[in-house]
Order: sequence, then C-alpha cells, then structure tokens
Amino acid sequence: MASLVHGGPLAALLVGAVALAASTLAAITGFGGAAVLLPALVLAFGVRDAVPILTVAQLVGNGARVWFNRRELDRRVVGWFALGCVPLALLGGVLFSRAPAAILTRLLGLFLLLVVAWRRLRPGVGSRPPLRAFALVGAGSGFLSALLGSVGPLMAPFFLAYGLVKGAYIGTEALSTVVMHLAKLAAYRGTDVLPASSLLAGLAIGPVMVLGSWIGKRVVDRMPERLFILLIEGVMTVAGLAFLVRGRA
Repeated sequence: MASLVHGGPLAALLVGAVALAASTLAAITGFGGAAVLLPALVLAFGVRDAVPILTVAQLVGNGARVWFNRRELDRRVVGWFALGCVPLALLGGVLFSRAPAAILTRLLGLFLLLVVAWRRLRPGVGSRPPLRAFALVGAGSGFLSALLGSVGPLMAPFFLAYGLVKGAYIGTEALSTVVMHLAKLAAYRGTDVLPASSLLAGLAIGPVMVLGSWIGKRVVDRMPERLFILLIEGVMTVAGLAFLVRGRA
C-alpha cells in the first residue's frame, strides 16, 4: 500500500492504523468508520481520490460484517433500502465527478461536524418505521453517500427504530451499505473518477478492514465505548474544521 499513498511509507502506516480503528469501530457501533477513515484518506490522497478509495475499502469492510453476521440479516429491509438507494447513488456519483474539489472539501468538513452534532443531539426517529420507509432512507443515504463518502450515523436511527439489534442491526445495515457502495462504484467508474490506482489503494486497505471487522465482532458485547467514541468525535471535529478552512483556500 505504501507505493499507492502519496506520502510514502509513513502515510501508508497512518492510513492502515486509522483503517483498523475505523473498521473496528464500525463493527461495534454499526457506523462511524467512514467518518474516521475519511480524513486520513484526504490527507494521503487528496479529496478527489479519497471518496472513491473509501468506497472500495468500505465495500470490503461491510462485506466482512455481512459475513460475520450472516445468520441474522433482515433481507426485506435491504430490499426496500436498495430500491431507493441505487438510482440516487448513481445520480450522486455523477454529481461528485463534476463538483469542484474546493466545494467537496468544504462539504466533507461540514459533514464531519454534522455527524458529531447528530451523535450529540441524537434526534429520535419516533415510532417504528414501516418497511417501505426504507426506500426513502435508501434514497437519501445513497445520494449523500455518493457525494460525501458515507452517512452511516444518519442511517443508524432508522435501522435501530425498526427493532434491529446487535448482529441483526450490524449485518443488515452492512448489507444495505454494500448495495449502496456497489451503485456508487458503478457511477464513479462510469464518470472516470475511479482510476485503477484508486481501486488498488482501496483493495490494499481491504484486509485491514476485514481484520477490524473481525475484532469488532469479538468485542461487540463487551467493549466500553464511551471514551473511545469521545476521542473519535474529537478527531472528527478537528478534521471537519480543518477541511472547512482548507476548502476556502
């Protein structure tokens, strides 16, 4: 992976370490991994390449979580999610290919700050959403994810409100995200924003994502999350502010 990272071996080690922490976090909480990994990828590759690389790496990581929780999946939720997600993810991918890099950088910064605010405020979804509502959840998630990398923290409340817990929640959300990432990759490839080098970089990160998913599965019922989450939110806040400033440069 070192040769694929602009900063050389040190940057490769940083990306690998952050990828391991991100995939472990995502395997425990069901979300947050992309928001943690994205700043490291932007620093190593630049904003234009970071989102496609993240998509490839997340595809591998989510695929591992699907496998580790395969006996607890709710495929009906995934089906309705995919119905709304696929066309909007394709549209978002096309818009991503045409957006100026400075605007994307500011959007990424704003997104990271909103993720932290969402986690702090955590608005409730309310009553259990009907199954068909996941088509709307998929549409919004697919569009925003294609532009910003991932929107796991915004998806999570709907899956939880539906009554999915532990392995069923982790696996079902992961399988829905796999569908979303496949649609995004199709759009990125069709608009020439996923060159072979970015594909290889994402695949190089993949084994680390699988390892993190395995670790997270082993500790999902035992690991105290509070301090870890606070540290992660601190990193996301600093990165979000930095991207907002950088986007104005």
